[in-house]
Amino acid sequence: MTSKHQSLSTLPNRYHFIDMIDSIADETPHFSLMLIDVMRFSDVSSAFDYQAGDDILLQIANRVHTIFGSRLTLGRISGDIFGLVFVGKYTESEMHSKFQHLIEHFKTPLYTNETAFIADFNVGVASHSQKTVSVTRLISLAEAALKQAKNNKHQNFSYVKDNEDSVTGRGLALKADLSRAMEKDELELYFQPKVNLSNLTITGAECLLRWNHPLDGVLFPGTLIEAAESYNMMNELGHWTISHALRRLSELNQLGINMPISINLSPSQLYDTTLIEHLSHLIEQFQVQANMIELELTEDVALSNSLMVKRQLDEIRAMGVKISMDDFGKGYSNLSFIRDLELTSIKIDKTFVMELEDNPVNLAIVQATKLICEAKQCDVVAEGIETVLQLKILNEAGIKSGQGFLFSPAVCFNEFISLCAEGDFHNLLAHKAQFKVS
Repeated sequence: MTSKHQSLSTLPNRYHFIDMIDSIADETPHFSLMLIDVMRFSDVSSAFDYQAGDDILLQIANRVHTIFGSRLTLGRISGDIFGLVFVGKYTESEMHSKFQHLIEHFKTPLYTNETAFIADFNVGVASHSQKTVSVTRLISLAEAALKQAKNNKHQNFSYVKDNEDSVTGRGLALKADLSRAMEKDELELYFQPKVNLSNLTITGAECLLRWNHPLDGVLFPGTLIEAAESYNMMNELGHWTISHALRRLSELNQLGINMPISINLSPSQLYDTTLIEHLSHLIEQFQVQANMIELELTEDVALSNSLMVKRQLDEIRAMGVKISMDDFGKGYSNLSFIRDLELTSIKIDKTFVMELEDNPVNLAIVQATKLICEAKQCDVVAEGIETVLQLKILNEAGIKSGQGFLFSPAVCFNEFISLCAEGDFHNLLAHKAQFKVS
């Protein structure tokens, strides 16, 4: 039995680890390489120092040995990424079970400097079964799988076999697409109106990214976002989005249209140390009011226990910029975190709004969200309104703000200006059904 590591220096580094995998490959074609990336690890070093970070990594390495056995082949691929080799034939389901085993064991916190740290992981796995596939190729597949896991909003796990070459090839193509789209000015912001549900006037807009593809026309940017997240280009894309959104806000102000706009912020942007400086510079450059800007965070990010995220949000609020929680109810809502989080508004996820007519539980969720927002003194916004009946139910429930295809999809900037000139949606709804403003 191997004793616990007393220092990170006794862990095989990347090059030693590759040699170890080579030796395993000489003996058997059947094994799986698992890469585990420690999420939010930078928070430890930011809050304390590198020694605290090393202490956490050492604890993780030793606990991994405890979980999977001391004979496990374990190495440190890079700063906060470990490599594990499991010898034998393993299916995707079996490797996923190992991933779940890992996650469960790390629900018990680690401690450094008398402070608890809950370790969570992104995990990428590549299974080796062909002698013709080199170790270098297998590591590339595992790294590509890890990038996919980081980009997966629902599960931080991705698996590939060594006979699949689509992962890295597709990823490189996406990276090339993203680089070209930004260089050739193929990206554009569309605007979906936010509406006062009582009088149907436009009160603001949400900025949404669109891609003017040279061959396929206007596309939703899902693949671009995937590439940006996978290749650490999300901050660059995020900077582009914020910059263009504030430029458009300035143009609206010059036209006499004074209403707030909201911008979706990705998780990785909140770990960007240049975000605050960039946002402050753009506010000054375009001479816009900070309180006319709202940054929308997904529920999981808004409720993150990350020290760095909390610090960034505090600085953003101090600037006067508003912060809202998007897609409320879609994920796992920790109500104790919501209680302590300062928000301008909470947006009810569209899945609850779109089935309001048929599911009384959805209405109860909407009403409960309204009560929470009243207690927090923040606004509640309903997303995904598509029918006049949904609008009536929301009005009766006292929901005052919303957006959805009933009023307008996201439209280009000039069309949004035309909607603002119209002022409200009375004429649009008149021919859809009889509707009386309360």
